[in-house]
Amino acid sequence: MAVKTVEARERRHERVRDKVKGTAERPRLSVRRSLKYIYAQLIDDTAGNTLAAASSVEKNFAHEGNRGNKAAAKKVGVLLAERAGAKGIKKVVFDRSGYRYHGAVKELAEGAREAGLEF
Repeated sequence: MAVKTVEARERRHERVRDKVKGTAERPRLSVRRSLKYIYAQLIDDTAGNTLAAASSVEKNFAHEGNRGNKAAAKKVGVLLAERAGAKGIKKVVFDRSGYRYHGAVKELAEGAREAGLEF
């Protein structure tokens, strides 16, 4: 059953990626989630470059306990927004990668918004 779930998410992600494109002025905020960690990056699809990234795997990520929960996701969103602000990026396009806008994905987005990114 897990294989069908992963395949369904990948199909949803492909449908979204046909419509959501990131540019240098407005990059795509892509989210990747696993059971243990959460990852986010800002991508310029026209040049194929990652402009900024943050994850709960980083050594300097200060978080107690589970690094894949909602609290950790919110901190990753804030960290990514700070890194984006340092590069002059204010507006992004949100790509949830086929995941439901719920739980950790939602908290990451809210953390990024609170830290200054506009979706």
